[in-house]
Amino acid sequence: MSLGSDLDDLQTPLAVEAQHSVIARQGIQRHPVPRPEATRVFVVANQKGGVGKTTSTVNIAAGLCELGQRVLVVDLDPQGNASTALNVDHRQGTAGTYEVLVDGMSLEEVIKPCPDNEGLDVVPATIDLAGAEIELVSVVAREGRLKKAILAHPKVGTAAEAGEERYDYVLIDCPPSLGLLTLNALVAGAEMMIPIQAEYYALEGLGQLLATVDMVRAHLNPDLAVSTIVLTMYDARTRLAAGVAQEVREHFGDQVLKTAIPRSVRVSEAPSYGQTVMTYDPGSPGALSYLEAAREIAIRGSLR
Repeated sequence: MSLGSDLDDLQTPLAVEAQHSVIARQGIQRHPVPRPEATRVFVVANQKGGVGKTTSTVNIAAGLCELGQRVLVVDLDPQGNASTALNVDHRQGTAGTYEVLVDGMSLEEVIKPCPDNEGLDVVPATIDLAGAEIELVSVVAREGRLKKAILAHPKVGTAAEAGEERYDYVLIDCPPSLGLLTLNALVAGAEMMIPIQAEYYALEGLGQLLATVDMVRAHLNPDLAVSTIVLTMYDARTRLAAGVAQEVREHFGDQVLKTAIPRSVRVSEAPSYGQTVMTYDPGSPGALSYLEAAREIAIRGSLR
């Protein structure tokens, strides 16, 4: 056996990561993954703030696009951070999720394309959304308004219904609370993604979130399933992160993605430039991790 083949067999994880980084920086197209037979609607939620919920939403959305998928991000957080990261205008008065929920506008009227990612569209959120929960209190079937709007879009559905131009994924970014906005998302989605920070308080409050999911499943949306748990801000140098990761994996099993998202300055910097880390620094460990997480989600769906 030649020395070259020995080196190939003994390639280290660091060497693999370096190779991926070179490929990413050269802009070589990533291999596409199979499209799902029907639109997969994900709710990305965790009422605990600062766990990387919006960051995971936008970067996994961008990662899915790089893998050949068509994606719609619905920004349901009045802060509009997902809209900022995807470089979509969300100044007060811009039509977005508020108009869909309160005024009954169609998604087609408010969707905006993400300028940096082909195949990625956004429903922006403005500060107007902060008052939506109060305004929706007296509305009939208020918890189902987002679901109605999503199902009415011609690009949502099966391949037979919506054709080749269909959205493969709809990702709904929720506010860090369990109010009426998040309830609308839970009713609209079939799958739920929960980002969990690899730190001490990671599982605190998760019981309340899962109890809410059970209540929604029992009374409003029997199809809702917690399909994906993603570990964020993972620092492999600490025992604490490893311990939290082990506890989460023991509790949730196969629902936890194998790919953990590392703590990364580049991931944090990207939104200030109106970008996801996928375009800001595609060769960084954070970008490569989110791309691999997106690949896991896509492949898991195709195996169902």
